[in-house]
Amino acid sequence: MPISTLSGIAAIVLYIASLSFQSHAIRTQNARIKAGPAVAATGLAAIALHGISAWLLVVRPDGYHFGIVQVSTLILAAIALLAMITNLRRPLAIIVLWVFPLAALALLLSLLIDSDYPTQQLNAGLAAHVLLSVLAYSLFALASLQAAFLAYQNYNLRHQHASAVMRRFPPLQDMEKLLFELLWIAQILLTLAIAAGFMFVDDLMAQGLPHKTVFSLLAWTVFSVLLWGRYRLGWRGNTAIKGTLAGFALLLLGFYGSKIVIEFILGG
Repeated sequence: MPISTLSGIAAIVLYIASLSFQSHAIRTQNARIKAGPAVAATGLAAIALHGISAWLLVVRPDGYHFGIVQVSTLILAAIALLAMITNLRRPLAIIVLWVFPLAALALLLSLLIDSDYPTQQLNAGLAAHVLLSVLAYSLFALASLQAAFLAYQNYNLRHQHASAVMRRFPPLQDMEKLLFELLWIAQILLTLAIAAGFMFVDDLMAQGLPHKTVFSLLAWTVFSVLLWGRYRLGWRGNTAIKGTLAGFALLLLGFYGSKIVIEFILGG
């Protein structure tokens, strides 16, 4: 059995174990909690094995394989790692309960579904563009999940719903602070990724990627306006939530839209 498959199966088992530990901790503790030792150990081990499996699926002897399923599991590995780091820094265990199942599912699909998408040879500049894009998309995905939690928290506070789940959330101000921290870092990475793309991709039109570039620039503009509004005008609440989700939707349309067109429509 290939190492990618063995490490992938082991990662899925460890994801399930980490989720079990985390769910038990949330059910039995009243206070807001960070990841405990068992959650951290199994979660980090799962992410490491996930990363190994994803890397071996993407990096082939004849080049890089960027099939939609394979690159998605690499992105989910990055999202899981960022979620765990966030959870270790702050008591936001609820994020892991959403990210880990998605990571395990993406990993399972990558082990079951192969792709005929051709491998590519990348120079250092293109490799930097891909790496920066993966990190930026991952951080924006995590920020969007954070925005969804913030929307849920806002809704419950406005309607005075004091549920057991609500007690697991940090204060609203801390949630918004974390959201904009993620957005700032992701925006810097996206800026670098776009710059690297313009510098090192020879002909975007010839590669069938103009709409990916357009949507990425639109998303960059949305996030830039949102961050400027936060800094200059103090935007928060629903404005921050809607801006984050709108920008991420544009990134999804650009990235997965282009992947679907190239891999399944033009490739078919």
